[in-house]
Amino acid sequence: MSAIARETLALLEAHKVPAHIVAFLEATDGIYIGGELYAGPTVLDVFEPSTGGRLAQIGAASPVEVDRAFEAAHRAFPAWRDSKPSEREAALLRLADLIEENADDLAIIETLDNGKALGPCREIDILGGADLVRYMAGMARHIDGSTRSVSAPGNAITMTVKEAIGVVSAIVPWNWPFNMSMWKLAAPLAAGCTVVLKTAQQTPLSMMYFTHLIKQAGFPDGVINIVSGKGSEIGDSMVSHRLADKVSFTGSTPIGRRVGTLAGETLSPVTLELGGKSPMLAFEDADLDKLVETTRWSVFFNAGQVCTAGSRLYVHRSRLDDVLAKLRLLVESMKLAPGLDADCEMGPVISGQAQRDIEGYVERARAAGVRLVAQGQNVPDHGWFVPPIVLLADDNQAEIVQEEVFGPVLVVLPFDNEEDAVTMANDNEYGLAASIWTQNIDRAMRLIGKIDAGTVWVNSHDLVDSALPIGGFKASGFGKDMGPEQFEQYLRVKSVWIDIAASVPDKATEI
Repeated sequence: MSAIARETLALLEAHKVPAHIVAFLEATDGIYIGGELYAGPTVLDVFEPSTGGRLAQIGAASPVEVDRAFEAAHRAFPAWRDSKPSEREAALLRLADLIEENADDLAIIETLDNGKALGPCREIDILGGADLVRYMAGMARHIDGSTRSVSAPGNAITMTVKEAIGVVSAIVPWNWPFNMSMWKLAAPLAAGCTVVLKTAQQTPLSMMYFTHLIKQAGFPDGVINIVSGKGSEIGDSMVSHRLADKVSFTGSTPIGRRVGTLAGETLSPVTLELGGKSPMLAFEDADLDKLVETTRWSVFFNAGQVCTAGSRLYVHRSRLDDVLAKLRLLVESMKLAPGLDADCEMGPVISGQAQRDIEGYVERARAAGVRLVAQGQNVPDHGWFVPPIVLLADDNQAEIVQEEVFGPVLVVLPFDNEEDAVTMANDNEYGLAASIWTQNIDRAMRLIGKIDAGTVWVNSHDLVDSALPIGGFKASGFGKDMGPEQFEQYLRVKSVWIDIAASVPDKATEI
């Protein structure tokens, strides 16, 4: 009996998914430890969001397999830590090449697993991941300490030395499965750390395919270990393991609080990239066409399942009607379809539960007096589709304004002046990202310092680059991914004192 549901097989056939990918879906293992693939003690069903049908069945790990993965990473650490920077750089560069060579296959698998549109998935998720791996490869050669001048008694040479922190426990979310796995792998590997990575239970498949690239790239067995399974069953083991020297987690704020608590109990340093409810502030001189087009990618790409999505749009009251008219044209024209469809502009959400949660937010908002401005048309009647939705609110404390919906829902609120805009933007528990829309550079520079967010864009939103860190404030967590700031988080600093005895002249030496 096929692991793939009949309706999902029909989707694969209709879009001519290559036979080798179908074979991969039929026979996917879920655990990669010490260079070997394993089936696991239990089975995890993986679903295709546009049909709601089963896509694969993979082996799921238990705490026993998690322990084996950490043991493998611990054994592999000394040799990988002591490898030459050029060796780590070369392995990462080969890995980046292999990702690019397999980008088409990885993108198809990711699209089937997650639901997002294939073209942007290939360019952003897969090739963006390769770019980060290539960037971090160069960082392997830039582990720099420094000499210091000290005032202590005696005569000493003093310096700082930076070294790999150890075994890293990494947990990734389902909305960017491959891309964020590269966020969690590239920097620690370049620094000389080994990694145990847990995939999201909803979207493990691209990283299972990725295991075939690890050995080709030249990574020794045990340097990269990947486990799949339910967070409720192995999440605590990942975070509180005695061999975890560093924890890096991306996901929801409630789960992030638990991760931080467990990591604190073992005194493991932790990076938490959590939820967001990112504001966009559009002033009277904003480029409205660019603003509205940006919402296509920020709020509606990946069906709004983006932690930095600009889902709170504050608009100067003088431009409110113009913005709403343009947003209405956008959302009512968007094509909803499976991600493999060439015309897809927005795919489904990740699950039936997510669909119900998003619809519940919208229903409660409308019952509380929030106005529906527009929503997408011709929504497929199968799978887990939610139309793009634009709402208009006048209460900044409304649930739909304050909470992370994590779906294709944009809420618009008017403001009258700069002070009100900043106050409303900051009046939220999250502080991940924000954007300012104005042609006035003085205003933009003034407001950058007033917005309480880890990233602030001006006249853009959701732009990322491997060289620039991402990470938030407040309930959006702490620590950074990407950029040299992330790389430094996988190094520990050691102070070194070398006492130099006073020189004793050699009486037998004549000059």
